[in-house]
Amino acid sequence: MREGRLRAVDVVAGALERIRREDRALGAFAEVWEDAAAERAAEVDARLAVGERLPLAGVPIGVKGRHGLRAAEPLVAAGCVPVGATAVPGPGTPWQTWGVGAHGRTVNPWRADRTPGGSSAGSAAAVAAGLVPLATGSDGAGSVRIPAAWCGIVGLKVTNGRFPSPDRTGLAAPGVLVRYAADAEAYWRVLSGEGQGLRPGSFTAVFSPDLGFADPDPEPLALARTAFARLMEADVVRPPRPETPLRLADPAPAWLALRGAAGATSEVRGVRDPRDGRGVRDVRDGPGIRDVRGINDRRLAALFDRVDLLLTPTTPNAAHGHDGPGDRYSTALTWAFNLSGHPAISIPAGVGADGCPVGLQVVAAHGREAVLLAVAAAAEARAGTAAFPGSPDSGA
Repeated sequence: MREGRLRAVDVVAGALERIRREDRALGAFAEVWEDAAAERAAEVDARLAVGERLPLAGVPIGVKGRHGLRAAEPLVAAGCVPVGATAVPGPGTPWQTWGVGAHGRTVNPWRADRTPGGSSAGSAAAVAAGLVPLATGSDGAGSVRIPAAWCGIVGLKVTNGRFPSPDRTGLAAPGVLVRYAADAEAYWRVLSGEGQGLRPGSFTAVFSPDLGFADPDPEPLALARTAFARLMEADVVRPPRPETPLRLADPAPAWLALRGAAGATSEVRGVRDPRDGRGVRDVRDGPGIRDVRGINDRRLAALFDRVDLLLTPTTPNAAHGHDGPGDRYSTALTWAFNLSGHPAISIPAGVGADGCPVGLQVVAAHGREAVLLAVAAAAEARAGTAAFPGSPDSGA
């Protein structure tokens, strides 16, 4: 578009047509802003015509939820055109791994009987189905990384506290969902103001199957291990010497206590203790919030003093059905990094026997998003196609 070979109005019209054609079955959008999107696209074309440089000129995007435009302001300033509000869980939803669109529940593009994950459900589904190339998210426990994993795309959560967030607990951070690593890097350059990202290199990395407390299912764990092995074979990552297993304190009690103190009772009630299935355990049992945070902060600081990256499965389980998550914490491997504030990204790890994708989570030291993006780019290049293994247009 900057070269004049395409017009923003045409690109945005194409996205709106895809949404009209596909979204009745997908349920990715709660609202579609056709008139406003067409007007904004025309404004982008007019700005380009007078020589203004817009790094993301005319890129159609989805924004998470009906009130997501404020969080998308840096992208809009860079030339992006919001085409609609993506689906999030409805009011009073007792669990946060699904969404409600204008045409009903949000489905996983890979299998309609499975959830896309949440709470950035519609954003993940819209990107995975090719309705838009980029959609915003927010991540308070894994709400960008989990749907990215279950929809076979890339989901970046930035360092907590680096950018404004309306979340009083400090647990939530902005994020983005995209199909390609280069698009995540473009988002990050706009958001952070940083220049060109790091070139892929060889980073020291530790793989943890469970962070010392989780209980992942065999298949998501095996696929994540294989994805990690591919990165080692390509010399993208290398293990430190000597290797020491990472053991964190289970963050569940601290996370739930913080959310409960902030009044987010529906989320607290909706999470069950995977060890007994009888509902959330009393958050007063075991270590307190400060104890859990102190233990994990010290252990993670020591880890990132000697290695560049920590890798885990993104989720301990595959995408579940629309009847709910049962007695599992889908957040078991993600919400530790909302408490600690570390940036993290989920990249595709492969597709399970059920036909649904799972993810590999990559975590870096505070402020080291560029390293995560370099690894995502290298993983994509290692796949040998324009898309990650198993993505809808990769032929897998």
